[in-house]
Amino acid sequence: MDNELELFEKDFASIKRMALAEVEGIPLTGDVAKNWNSLWGFKARPDDLLISTYPKAGTTWIQEIVDMIQHGGNSQKCARAPIYDRIPFIDLFPPKSLTSGVEMAETMPSPRTIKTHLPVQLLPPSFWEQNCKIIYVARNAKDNAVSYFHFHRMNQGLPEPGTWDQFFENFLAGKVAWGSWFDHVRGWWEAKDRHPILYLFYEDMKEDPAREISKVAQFLGIQLADTVLNQTVQHTLFENMKTNSMANYSTLPAFIMDQAVSPFMRKGAVGDWKEHLTVAQSERLDDLCMQKLQGSGLTFRTQLEA
Repeated sequence: MDNELELFEKDFASIKRMALAEVEGIPLTGDVAKNWNSLWGFKARPDDLLISTYPKAGTTWIQEIVDMIQHGGNSQKCARAPIYDRIPFIDLFPPKSLTSGVEMAETMPSPRTIKTHLPVQLLPPSFWEQNCKIIYVARNAKDNAVSYFHFHRMNQGLPEPGTWDQFFENFLAGKVAWGSWFDHVRGWWEAKDRHPILYLFYEDMKEDPAREISKVAQFLGIQLADTVLNQTVQHTLFENMKTNSMANYSTLPAFIMDQAVSPFMRKGAVGDWKEHLTVAQSERLDDLCMQKLQGSGLTFRTQLEA
């Protein structure tokens, strides 16, 4: 086992802090760009459920919620494996000593739940052809940017973020992995009128988890008893997720995700951006949101009422 870990660490060193590469004008991690044909050709099945988000928008949270709903609120079944093994991330192409997300999904029996961060235009076409159900979670740009910055600091598979100010400029320009936040949230918002997509907001989930979890169950066609709903709410509270080793990525070695730099589950709050953004940065982001989301009907809350 130690030898395997050493081999993997040696392999991982070759992709550590890999530079971004563009696919159809969208910056992606270099390993995804290199394996693009494999990802684009992914074969979805009609009963697949796809979870899609911009990175750090509540992805793991909605994954755990879905798994709890699918297993009748049984938290022991949700502890069968780490979240990244239960729900394959098809955009993941680790070193050759590990299985890619595409390979993991291909060997998984149906019905599968799958995760992606791809913008709508880069989603493998088989998901549309098979009319798969998709759950999308969007988070306000300010909190999303802050969370993504800290994720870059601790995730050794992403480029160095530089200072907060440098990262903020790259975020605004869409020069980060998986591209522009503005294009991502708007693209998926507009797609929901043509496809079976449940579009959720992180802020709504924080405000009233039971209401949003009920929406997910209804979308999946699953009747939720009140007891199961309550169990799911409790199990997926941030403070419980943060200490859940099957959800908090603590099972990964520090040479991949260094949780001493920043925990994978850091604050899970709405409004933490106030600790990071200057007044000028906040105003610039407000202006950009107004410009880039104009006419879409898409609006975000950057704080919740006390």
